[in-house]
Amino acid sequence: MKILVVGSGGREHALAWRLAQSPSVEAIFVAPGNGGTGSVDKTSNVEIGVEDYTKLVEFATANEVDLVVPGPEVPLVGGIEGYFRKVGIPCFGPSKEAAQMEGSKAFSKDFMARHNIPTAEYRNFTDYEEAKKYVDSVSHNVVIKADGLAAGKGVIIPTTKEEAHEALKQIMVTKEFGSAGNEVVIEEFMEGDELSILTFSDGYNIKSLPPAQDHKRIFDGDQGPNTGGMGCYCPTRIAPKSVLKLVDETILKPTIDGLRKEGMPFRGILFTGLMMTKAGPKVLEYNVRFGDPETQTCLPLISEKTDLAKVMLAAAMGHLDSVDIEIQDKFSATVVVAAGGYPGSYAKHKEITVSAVEKDTKVFHAGTTIKDGKLVSNGGRVIAVSSIADTLEAAVAKAYEGVKAIQFQDMFYRKDIAHRAFKQQPKEEALTYAAAGVSVDAGNEFVQRIKDAVRSTRRAGADAEIGGFGGVFDMKAAGYTDPLLVAGIDGVGTKLKIACAMGKHSTVGIDLVAMSVNDLLAQGAESLMFLDYYATSKLNIAEATEFVEGVAEGCRQAGCALVGGETAEMPDMYADGEYDAAGTALGAVERSQLLPRLDDMKAGDVLIGVTSNGVHSNGYSLIRKIVERKELAYTDAAPWNPSTTVGDELLIPTRIYVKPVVNVVKKGLVKGLSHITGGGLTDNIPRMLPDNLAAEVDVTAWEMPALFKWFKQAGGLAAAEYARTWNTGLGLVIVVEKGDEEAVLASLKADGETAMIVGQLVEKKGEEGCILNNLNVWDA
Repeated sequence: MKILVVGSGGREHALAWRLAQSPSVEAIFVAPGNGGTGSVDKTSNVEIGVEDYTKLVEFATANEVDLVVPGPEVPLVGGIEGYFRKVGIPCFGPSKEAAQMEGSKAFSKDFMARHNIPTAEYRNFTDYEEAKKYVDSVSHNVVIKADGLAAGKGVIIPTTKEEAHEALKQIMVTKEFGSAGNEVVIEEFMEGDELSILTFSDGYNIKSLPPAQDHKRIFDGDQGPNTGGMGCYCPTRIAPKSVLKLVDETILKPTIDGLRKEGMPFRGILFTGLMMTKAGPKVLEYNVRFGDPETQTCLPLISEKTDLAKVMLAAAMGHLDSVDIEIQDKFSATVVVAAGGYPGSYAKHKEITVSAVEKDTKVFHAGTTIKDGKLVSNGGRVIAVSSIADTLEAAVAKAYEGVKAIQFQDMFYRKDIAHRAFKQQPKEEALTYAAAGVSVDAGNEFVQRIKDAVRSTRRAGADAEIGGFGGVFDMKAAGYTDPLLVAGIDGVGTKLKIACAMGKHSTVGIDLVAMSVNDLLAQGAESLMFLDYYATSKLNIAEATEFVEGVAEGCRQAGCALVGGETAEMPDMYADGEYDAAGTALGAVERSQLLPRLDDMKAGDVLIGVTSNGVHSNGYSLIRKIVERKELAYTDAAPWNPSTTVGDELLIPTRIYVKPVVNVVKKGLVKGLSHITGGGLTDNIPRMLPDNLAAEVDVTAWEMPALFKWFKQAGGLAAAEYARTWNTGLGLVIVVEKGDEEAVLASLKADGETAMIVGQLVEKKGEEGCILNNLNVWDA
């Protein structure tokens, strides 16, 4: 494999050094490289700038490069990935669209807000005066960030209002960071320890390196102005496995999933800067590339058994789950040596000497170049020394010992790298419910979000208020005199998987109600109240709210009150992004109207079918299997209805028949009723009949819907199997006295239902309770 690394810093030197250890790598080109990259095994420098995309593509094509690895943010934000994609060369880095996560702080903050990713409160401003007014209006300390790229220096942490005004002036008026300051983000200052996580992603899967802690300030004790980074250590002592798991679930996975759902899947390395606050980890910033000096610190910890080139290629090609990353059980520390005066003005071209260093210590060049055959300084951060050891203390000591091998005029480095770690005594963290993965606060916020939707379902007998310990129903207020209570419970099944895939959750909330309230009709019962159960591993408030709003809509259609529910957050119980739901309906029927009226049924009674909306909520395991076999995506146009998608057609909610059916029940016109669910016509119709009768159904009495026709053919189902799998186009079958059928049909039609005579009851012969005539028509 031939690899082109784009960049000239210490990060690119570390990348070239680690990639050269991969057995699959034949040659590495670094463009433009620095004074150290050309000395790496298998590696040569190429004099092409990081933004000269045309020349970079021409070089890569001419030299048969197999993988491009952009180092710095500028070419990634500029769209370098797209240039190589056009010529078919994989790029380990995100698209221009996804690179906005670093290219615009306003974009990334708005993204976090859309996807409920924890971060500081913030406001975006393009007007200097408005920004000043906002700073004056808040009582908390703030952080001011230039929106665009500013070489890691566009973040200012003022300690007074005056300093904040001056920062805004520097960024927005005097344009100290150029066009990067056209917009600013002002966010609440967060307190806590910082850490950084480098995460490989293919747009779906993630694999993270151990957490690291950078040192941004120029002077010891974290004093002075911010820099690009003066040192780093890894792994940190402030992120036990439980915290990293929480970061995965609440930050990293939602970030990668959110980018994909917004049409810009992230392939490459995502740098996530975190603040470990008292309320848990929150995002400080995203970078869309390897950090510097985090790269020099983390890469040495990757085991020799790991082929880094194959990992990067797998991420770029979308199959990161095909490779493993093994990490050594050691610590790593990096000390950055800078030019005197940095991050302000500094002199260049100071001659550098580098002596030999010990094993497990590496010297990575950054701001260096070769001039007149000599190694000289050429930047602010000049060189870095990284060491690994069995303990953090030993790794830091070895790194500082390695710094002694570096000599140039006015060199400067911090003397306290990892000082925060040494002050922290490792201790077993105090456990909380949140640490176990359950957020009580999120649950309470969810209840507040759904109260209006729930309240909209109030009816005579119930006020539909939630938040208490139980729901109450007043039967007298509902007008009942001699009622029997009827209860039913059901779920939605694997239709939920399609809802999750489509990101559309309200319709399955209607399904949940429909499946139970329609079952109550088999006893002639009107639905009075409903309770739902929603379970997930990690509560997504927006999705759960949308689901319950669907439940409320189902209750309004059924005329029942949503009086309560249970929301269960159970870490590790369900796959990420998935949930399950169940619902219980409680209804009532006057004793004299209870169904089925078995003693009244006789041969010759008429069967009336009421049409369905589609598949409703049964048989989805087979539906999904057929979709998979036909290699369809849920976002593809539906073959049976190209005007909409497969997913939208399959998410049409179950029809709720309560009001029209209760009307005919109360008129005394119904002897029995069957809700056609799992088991289809064959299994459900006999459930309402006495032992001596069978149903004779003419399947030509209604037209097979196009959806069912396609799935029957695509799945190769015989007519008999089809009849016991799906509802075949009928949601209910009703038994009425011969002579009453016209009155029943007219009543159903007046209430908006489509119904027709589909058969009759006959004397039962043998075991068959449902006889389907003219099945050959379905096989035609």
